[in-house]
Formats: sequence, structure tokens, C-alpha cells
Amino acid sequence: MRAALDAGITTFDTADVYADAHAEESLGRALKGERREGLEILTKVFAPAGPGRNDMGLSRKHIQESIGNSLRRLGTDHVDVYQAHRFDLSTPLEETMEALADVVHSGKAHYIGVSEWTADQIRYGYALARELKIPLISNQPQYSALWRVPEAEVIPVCEELGLGQIVWSPLAQGVLTGKYLPGGKWPEGSRATDSNDGSTVLAAWLTDDVLGRVQQLRPIAADGGLTVAQLSLAWVLQNPSVSAAVLGASRPEQITENVKAAGTRLDDDVMARIETVLGPVANRDPAATVGSSPSSPDWRLA
Repeated sequence: MRAALDAGITTFDTADVYADAHAEESLGRALKGERREGLEILTKVFAPAGPGRNDMGLSRKHIQESIGNSLRRLGTDHVDVYQAHRFDLSTPLEETMEALADVVHSGKAHYIGVSEWTADQIRYGYALARELKIPLISNQPQYSALWRVPEAEVIPVCEELGLGQIVWSPLAQGVLTGKYLPGGKWPEGSRATDSNDGSTVLAAWLTDDVLGRVQQLRPIAADGGLTVAQLSLAWVLQNPSVSAAVLGASRPEQITENVKAAGTRLDDDVMARIETVLGPVANRDPAATVGSSPSSPDWRLA
């Protein structure tokens, strides 16, 4: 956190479900004493936050209880963006948006956002937000040079409506750092060795074909004086619809190095070389934007 602040990062994204709510507590402790006006704190609601049937979803009851709990853990009286972590198929969207409007109108959030909603869900939610006079400003999809699912439908609708993309997993859960080599022997302590969901999410990318192609990015990155991770982040940030990329780090030096991707402009020929290497294995299926199930294995990641 200190490395991020020192690097000029002021936007911090979390969720009530991360690490069983301890992530919000940790973030609150880390930011204590910082000038609140200089920070943008984002959190989310929807995923199971307890054992009961009312401990999840986007009902009025759960939203009202969750925002209070999140603010207490974060040690602040408001968040800058309160995001619907997934679309709730069991609650009328009108109820959800009205509850989020109450959160905004009470001053507990400045803006609202969504995460992993389909294009149609975003369009419907945006229309209701307009009626309720609350600012729906962002969508948080998974997006990377290997996961290009939002490009076909979600990003065009967001561009039409004026929503920015705050993308998660821009490094494809670490695959686009180049640390995973073909052959199946993974670095100790990496996500690929984590039996708690991490290896499941990564499975589709941990093939010799994909990993071999990622290694082909090394000379492309080197030509620009970049690491593979910096190249991959610059690729994401180059998309004009991307407002920010959510970057996780387990060591301060990862922040120091990867933040160098901000402001890096990749030439057209570099973008074309990346497309030649990764295009054949990138997922572009818009049907993969289906995240309404709380049992989805990406809860601790997205």
C-alpha cells in the first residue's frame, strides 16, 4: 500500500467478500491518516458475506446492511464507487437500483458501478439509474490480452452510454507476467499452486501452447525496454475505454515495476505483433460474461 501511494496510485478497489471481509479492514488500516479527499475507494456488494440466505445478493435488505458494514471496516463515511459485484437474477433490478439510489442520496457513495454484467443488463441498469438520477459510471470486467470477452458487446454498449472500464485481471492471473513456463512446473507459492480456487481459474491458460506464446512476448517487450508484465499492462491501458486496470501485488517491488506501464504508448506494429502471438488463443466469446452465480470460482479474484 505504501509503495502504491508513493507511486502516485490513489484508487483502491476491494469487496466485502475478499478474504472474508478482512481485505476491507486491511485497506482501512493502510489508508488511515491519508487525506480522504485525495483517495478513491471502491468496494462491492453481492457475493455471500455470511451463512444466511439474506447475506448475499442485491436485495434492498442486503445492500443497506452491506454498505454499513463496508464503511465500518474501511473506516470511512463514504466510498467513491459502490459496485454491484454481479447481476442478481433473484431480485428485481428496480429494487436493486432503488436501494443503490438510497445509498448515493444518503451520501454513503458518490457513484455506482457494476461488475461482470452483460451488455443488456448494463443497458437496463443504466436506464433505471438515469430515472433515479444517480450516476452509474463504471463496469468492472475481466480483461486482458488473453481474455477479450468484453470487446464484442460489453465495451461497445459502455462506450455508447459513457461508462468506463475498471478492468480486473489485466495480467490474466499472473500468466501474462511470463513467470509460468511450459512444462508444468509452477513457481512455489504462485496462484497456480493455490488449491483455494486459484489453480482452477488458471487451468485454461496453463497449457504449453498458451505459455509458449506468452514467452514469445519477451523479445517484443525487450524491444521497448519493458518487461512482459509491463507490456501486457500497457496493452490493456491502451484501450481508450479502459479507465483503470486493477493491479494486485504481493510485494512492493511489483507495484514499483508495473506502474511504469502507465503512460506507455505501444506503436501499431507492436500491437500487431502481440495480436499475432496471442490472438489465436485469446477468449473472445461474449457468452463468457455470465457472472451471476455466487458459486463462481472467481469471487476471491474479481
